Amino acid sequence: MNEAIRVREVRLIDENGQNVGVVSTADALARATQVGLDLVEISPDANPPVAKILDYGKYKYQEQKKAAEARKRQKIVEIKEIKMRPSIDDHDYDVKMRAIQRFFDEGDKVKVTLRFRGREMAHQELGWQVLQRVKADTEPIAKVESEPRMEGRQMVMVLAPR
Repeated sequence: MNEAIRVREVRLIDENGQNVGVVSTADALARATQVGLDLVEISPDANPPVAKILDYGKYKYQEQKKAAEARKRQKIVEIKEIKMRPSIDDHDYDVKMRAIQRFFDEGDKVKVTLRFRGREMAHQELGWQVLQRVKADTEPIAKVESEPRMEGRQMVMVLAPR
């Protein structure tokens, strides 16, 4: 900015956005001070570097506004958890599937947890079948991020929206 520009000549863009052409840095700086604005190096990697005459404070403010707007628009993906049992009834399963559908519509990931209690640990294939059913039912709207795996007394699978 201003005196910090160390190159001999720059491609100048004036305060109205018009391309002036290649001029010496001293001339560009004199032109900027004459108008009462700053000379800002926009593209230092170009040959010759591009400099623009503008109000630096206003420029920084607009950049800050753009960054804030971008932060406001971005979506933080959450991981929602659905808990089931290996012996889940059809109606209960349908209710859980509707909840999973709603989470995907909101753009969240879903962690399906199947908890085994007591003797259910001897029949882990039943839990695996339930998770395969969930996987098949959500195939059009979701992709499997992590396959079903055992974590202690529970089997876990993570699904992400397509």
